[in-house]
Amino acid sequence: MKLQLPLLSSLFALFVFISCDKTETFDDRWQVENEAQFASISTNSQYTRLESKSGNGYIMYKVIESGDGETPYFTDVVKVLYTGWFRNIWSITEDSYTDDKGNLIINKIVFDSTANRNDIPSTFQVKGVVDGFSTALQHMQVGDKWEIWIPWNMGYGANGSGTIRPYTTLVFEIELVDIVR
Repeated sequence: MKLQLPLLSSLFALFVFISCDKTETFDDRWQVENEAQFASISTNSQYTRLESKSGNGYIMYKVIESGDGETPYFTDVVKVLYTGWFRNIWSITEDSYTDDKGNLIINKIVFDSTANRNDIPSTFQVKGVVDGFSTALQHMQVGDKWEIWIPWNMGYGANGSGTIRPYTTLVFEIELVDIVR
């Protein structure tokens, strides 16, 4: 009996360790894939690095259209058109694909878009959005349209939000329509 108790305790501990490792492996793999995608964009000459005023890191952006209006402050209220998305598998560049069983797989996940609300601009305070989005807005001029890439630590972080998993690199297309102040 004395030998069985330590043996059972050891087997239980091993089972718990193995069970935890599988969960951590998926999250770790997702984090590594998202960090690798952001690192890849960071070396792409089409994108420019923009340091966060919060000191939490940087985003990458490219200008799609240039405006010539004012630039908002952190406390300003703005009107913005945007689409936010991420990919389930970054190595597959198609928005959707057919798997080996013939199933159509949606790979580009659009989690929020003003296009889904009749292209009516959203109105919010610059400081009321995730750090990466706020960083972009504080450097844009009214009329600018940018594509921005936000690393997970400047997006929804290690907790995620709704359909956005923890450690997700986010991509937004943002058009700064107006500053309401």
